[in-house]
Amino acid sequence: MIILFNYMPMVGLQIAFKSYTVGNTIWNAPWVGFKNFWFLTDSEFWRIVGNTLSITVLRFITSLPAPIILALLISEVKREWFKRTVQTVSYLPHFVSWIVVAYIIDAFLSPNGGIVNQIIQFFGKDPIFFMGEIEWFRPIVVISAIWKETGWNSIIYLAAIASINPELYESAKIEGAGKLAQLRYITLPCLIPTIMLLFTLSIPSILSAGTDQIYPLMNNANLEVSMVLDTYILINGLQQGYYSMASAVGLLSSTIGLILVLCSNKLAKIISGEGLW
Repeated sequence: MIILFNYMPMVGLQIAFKSYTVGNTIWNAPWVGFKNFWFLTDSEFWRIVGNTLSITVLRFITSLPAPIILALLISEVKREWFKRTVQTVSYLPHFVSWIVVAYIIDAFLSPNGGIVNQIIQFFGKDPIFFMGEIEWFRPIVVISAIWKETGWNSIIYLAAIASINPELYESAKIEGAGKLAQLRYITLPCLIPTIMLLFTLSIPSILSAGTDQIYPLMNNANLEVSMVLDTYILINGLQQGYYSMASAVGLLSSTIGLILVLCSNKLAKIISGEGLW
């Protein structure tokens, strides 16, 4: 299955170096070398790369600690029924489609009857067109990503916390260590291998802002900041038919992702002594 779905499609990467059009096959399209990589000299492309990095880095910085903090808080809850309720509620947004999330965001932030703007108007302020003002786009993307995925991502950390030897905590209590000391000297050090593993796995996505999240939130008013590499590939490849150029962008992005995961794996070995391989 891995060969069928992960390796065989890589044969199609050759169209990044060919002039492919609808009606041809990937085999009879003429070779053009690196001609499809013309976007590297296009200032618009580098602006889009900047948009992508600004979103992914912000999302990475906020999304990495959020599930750790949630897992630590949940693990300290003593009442099992309350703990299960919190876990269930925090997991649910993961199963909601980004399309539905986009409609929810629009309903909350709409300048015409949205709950947030109703509160703003209650205090005598003018309504804000959140989805049309570029300074609000990145915060909306980051906050919605945290809301949707933090609960789901905390599952791994909860499992890691549950696997810590309870005798370590008992010994710490005997020595007079409080909750903060136990957190600092037992829980967090035991979580470092898990943190570094997930850090390594998430690094390749630094150039992928996510079409499923960004595309439903795009409009003409926020296009200056909402156009990212994923939507750039989608629009140029599927909507405008520049398949070869879109494949070249995707190939470059994947190559950089491979380099990043190799570097992050090396870094994980240096910090925690463990890596993916």
